[in-house]
Amino acid sequence: MIELKNINKYYNHGTVNEMCLFHNFGLTIKDQQFVSVVGSNGSGKTSLLNLICGSIPLDSGSILINGTDITNMPEYRRQRRIGRVYQNPAMGTCPNMTILENMALADTKGKPFNLLPGTNKQRIGYYKEQLHTLGLGLEDKLHVKVGVLSGGQRQAMALLMSTMTPIEFLILDEHTAALDPKTAEIIMQLTDKIVKEKQLTTIMVTHNLRYAVDYGNRLLMMHQGNAVVDCADEEKNGLDINFILEKFNEISVECGN
Repeated sequence: MIELKNINKYYNHGTVNEMCLFHNFGLTIKDQQFVSVVGSNGSGKTSLLNLICGSIPLDSGSILINGTDITNMPEYRRQRRIGRVYQNPAMGTCPNMTILENMALADTKGKPFNLLPGTNKQRIGYYKEQLHTLGLGLEDKLHVKVGVLSGGQRQAMALLMSTMTPIEFLILDEHTAALDPKTAEIIMQLTDKIVKEKQLTTIMVTHNLRYAVDYGNRLLMMHQGNAVVDCADEEKNGLDINFILEKFNEISVECGN
């Protein structure tokens, strides 16, 4: 379970451009919830992810994972418990390394490297099995550099690599935004499959309202650092895109757009 308590976050603090994004913000995400987060630009979606992952610091408040306060825990230590897939497929893989080398690197996340070979040949069969589940034929291209793969192939690999080691939470930061519609559908289906099979607590930021409605068991709509819509389980199952669009229109009118 993730708990955010009394979160305050300012940008350009102490300057004429000071902006308060979160003011005494609170949020609890239960185990095995798949939360879709939508909202306009500047609403706090990505900042929320960055605060949880430790990419940006809090001004005040606390973040707890399963009761443990991680507010002051450095980002690299949080990554042992959190898998993250970014909008840019290039950020989740190493383009100058082969598929095999990328898989081996992900396989050793959080473990000491020591003076051992970077690739364990005994694990190659396991890597092939994992890649086969993607249905993209990557298991037959182990020695191909990742940089020559398509964006969809790289994003599928990034999704797989982020969940190879035991993690408690999966963070998806608009991970289909840079893909064409057909590839995005494939990645979303893979996402849903992996989340369900591994029973992961997941937070997905997306601009695709249909994905937000169709996937996951909880939906948040952010606006000016607040959750203006928060529905889960049966209530979320009864949502449709028109309701979300109406809310967006209300916010647009409020903002003078």
